[in-house]
Order: sequence, then C-alpha cells, then structure tokens
Amino acid sequence: MIITRTPLRISLGGGGTDVPSYYRKAGSGFLIAAAISKYVYIAVNQNFDEAILLKYSQVERVYRPEDIAHPLLRECLLDAQVRSTIEISSMADIPAGTGLGSSGAFTVGVLKALHAFKHEIVPNEQIAERACEIEIERLQQSIGKQDQYIAAIGGLTAFEFHADERVEVIPITLAEPVRHRIEDNLLLFFTGVRRPASEVLALEQSGANGSVDKLESNLDAVRAIGYETMDALTRGDLAEFGDLLTRQWNLKLDRSPTEIHRTVDGWIRDGIAAGAMGGKLVGAGGGGFLLFYAEEKADLRAAMNKLELPEVRFGIDYLGTTTVVAG
Repeated sequence: MIITRTPLRISLGGGGTDVPSYYRKAGSGFLIAAAISKYVYIAVNQNFDEAILLKYSQVERVYRPEDIAHPLLRECLLDAQVRSTIEISSMADIPAGTGLGSSGAFTVGVLKALHAFKHEIVPNEQIAERACEIEIERLQQSIGKQDQYIAAIGGLTAFEFHADERVEVIPITLAEPVRHRIEDNLLLFFTGVRRPASEVLALEQSGANGSVDKLESNLDAVRAIGYETMDALTRGDLAEFGDLLTRQWNLKLDRSPTEIHRTVDGWIRDGIAAGAMGGKLVGAGGGGFLLFYAEEKADLRAAMNKLELPEVRFGIDYLGTTTVVAG
C-alpha cells in the first residue's frame, strides 16, 4: 500500500496573480504561500481484480479510467497511465471549499501516490506542473497555480509565474527568530462558509464586479504587495507584514464586494481592534478561513470566540507532498 500526505496552504501575499488570465497578459505573477500542517491523505493499493475502485465522498467501481465520474481522479489515472487493478481512497484534515487549496493538494497527492505505485521517482516540481495541466488545461478550471506548487514543494515559498508558463520557485530565507515568530503568531479561524475557488475566480475574471481594466489594476497592486511581503519577511519587519495582510484584503474586497465579503470585513476589523496586527481572508474568497498575524493573541481569540468562529491551530510544513507509507 502507498499512502501520501500532502499539505494544504495559506497565501500570504500576491494571491490572485497566479491565475493564467492575469500573468499571461501582465507578463508575470508573484505570490508567497506557506504549506501548513493540515493534510490531504491518499491511499493506493493493488486491487484483486481488474476493476478500479475509488473511495472518496462516494464510491466508484469501474473498469476503465475513462468511465470515472470524479474528474480529478479520472484525469490523474489517465495522466499516470494507470488503467486497472487499483484501489484509491482519500481523507483530509480540512473539508474542501474552505480556501486552503484542497483541490490542488488532492491532485498533487494522487499523482504522487500513482507514481509511487508504479515505482517511478518523479520530482515534486514536475508533479506540480502535471497537476496544473490537469486542473487548468484539461478540466478548464478557473484557478491559479499556487495550490499545486506549494502543496508539492512545501515551506514558506515565493513563486513567480511567467507568461510562457514557467514557474520560478524562490525559497524565502528567514532568520530563525523571525521564523519562530511567524509560526507562533499566525492564527486561522473558520468562517463556516464553503465555496469552490473556481466559482469565485471565474466571477472575478468575467469582470462582473467591474471593468476588466479595473481588475487588472487591482491585481497589479496585489502583485506589488507580494514583493513587499517578501521584503518585509526577509527583513523581519512583521508589523509591516501584518499591515500588508490587511492591505491585500482591502484590495480583495474592492474587486469582489459581495455580501459575505462585507461580513468578513467586519470580522477582520473586529480582529484588528482586538489586537491583531493585520488580517485577511485566505484563498479565492466567498468564505473559508480568516488569517491573522497577532503577537498578543488572547484578546483576538476571545473576539473570534464571541463571533463563534472556531480556531484551527497549525504549523508550517517544510516537506511538501511525501510518501509516508510504502509497502
């Protein structure tokens, strides 16, 4: 049996500029993300007959990958050229649709497991590239590339997305005390709202909330915040880092001023009033998790508890997708 463990992620700066419709026109996108210690687990085992048996929120039993209903599993099996005699099961620490990159982590984890099943050693960066091909090109999902790359590579990492589809991986070098402060003082709170990122991003890219020129200008400012975030982290200026989280959220609200986002804005303001140095909504939007940077945490936790927004505690994952069991 093969079991892979693939981390979910939080985006820290530049979110939205990893979408092809932006970076292909702008020339590049830039984003910083961190893999977190919440995971998607994929188990792969050899079946006792020629069937393909899939267990996720549903159960499928088919004899050709082309007949699989689950689009990601179907395309992963086709991409890895696995056609029969296999059983795949999945579990996750956090439900899908909550802004932590679960779809990309799932795809990366499945590909990692399938290649291990075939006794193939494939670099994680190549797995991320294949996962993007599956989700964005084959399945035509209106999503970006950060989820697949940070899930595959892990750590606190920057990525530059080029118009020719190259993705440059840029490790962020932090002083050890700064790294400890970041890990200790980033807090996640669940809003209780779930919505697929592709739905939110498709609405934004359509220009439904304003002109396309306004959207591009907004994302240019978001990309600039990505670079500023890398600089603040490298210098160890975490007060500025917190402020940049809030500035990025304000740009997100400006390009998608929905009712739920106005509610989220109130929650973020409450968190900052309670002592957080900055905060934002993680992911494409429409719900999910609030992320705060707070060095004084007690009042923030009390404020979020009063709002009935439960905390999910986490650490940074530095391994990326891994095979944790192989036999």
